[in-house]
Amino acid sequence: MTDPSRLDTPSRTYVAVDPLRAVLGSRIAAYGIDFFIVGVAGSVIWVVIALLGVLTFGFTWLLLGAVFPVTAILYNAVTISGSGRGTWGMRLFGVEAVRADGRRADFVTAGVHALFFFLSVTFLTPLVLLVALLRDDKRLLHDLLTGMVVRRA
Repeated sequence: MTDPSRLDTPSRTYVAVDPLRAVLGSRIAAYGIDFFIVGVAGSVIWVVIALLGVLTFGFTWLLLGAVFPVTAILYNAVTISGSGRGTWGMRLFGVEAVRADGRRADFVTAGVHALFFFLSVTFLTPLVLLVALLRDDKRLLHDLLTGMVVRRA
């Protein structure tokens, strides 16, 4: 029979986890998941707009070039400003994006954050990661420009 006095005694010591520990690797992995999600969603939207082009005598085909950038920015803006505070990839890897004061980002800030991310990746890849490697808080250029912090959820 088990001694009841031993059941209430904690056998482990719990240590607080640094909210910025290993966040850069999780962000990179989350980007891969989000890239796939945006690719699938953008492809579906692209096909719908292409088919609508037949009915509109090609008018909607003018929108095809903007499908993937708009899909990506809206996906990030909706998910980061939502209650989960992160994209589906970020949630999967246990990170969240918040304002520097710890509050949830609004839709516009999250959208601008995504826009700056895509611009910085376009012009600075792979140097965009260099900023985070040099900073203790692991913030990237687009985080600094929008006042956002990506941390462990």
